[in-house]
Amino acid sequence: MHRLFAELEPSLTVTEQNLADRVRYMLRSNIFDVAELERLRREAVPSSDENATAEDAAPQMVEQPANVDAAVNTPVVVDSNDDGTVAQELELEHMRSTLEEAIVETRSTPLENRPRLPRIALSKRNRAVVRALNPMLVTYLEASRDLCETDSILFGAALAVCRIIGAKVPRLDALLAIVALSQHGEEELRNVSQRLELSSAD
Repeated sequence: MHRLFAELEPSLTVTEQNLADRVRYMLRSNIFDVAELERLRREAVPSSDENATAEDAAPQMVEQPANVDAAVNTPVVVDSNDDGTVAQELELEHMRSTLEEAIVETRSTPLENRPRLPRIALSKRNRAVVRALNPMLVTYLEASRDLCETDSILFGAALAVCRIIGAKVPRLDALLAIVALSQHGEEELRNVSQRLELSSAD
């Protein structure tokens, strides 16, 4: 499996243990269903027009699941050169999904209903979170069509930072529910006052 990875991604250097840990994590957390795993296995095997015969491809198809099973059953050994790469990548993936969720929420929320963001301390951890999110913003900002969209991306990023560091920020959907209730309450109040005016006029 390590040899295949090195052939497919020569620009990335990864140890066999690190690769086995990643495979084990993906299998345990059910990121891919069985059909998706099978499709990925088929794609990993070179096709006949890529200097491989059908006879060569068949043993590799049989060999792949054995490699995956071996990776799943291999005990976790901490590689001193690994430096927690898997944990860092999982944390980055969590940050990316938080950022995406915050941007989508912000885009669908009217400007006047956005929550007020708290001031955050300039600690090392908070700065590290901002530094990690900055490169992720590039894709969104390059795809931005106008200032309103850019504004929602930047506000979404600030909201994501607050959520990642654990700052208290009300969720946008909760705020919208409160606003809807208050608007409903105002309507009820107007209706009651109109009825009182009509009854007093009689």
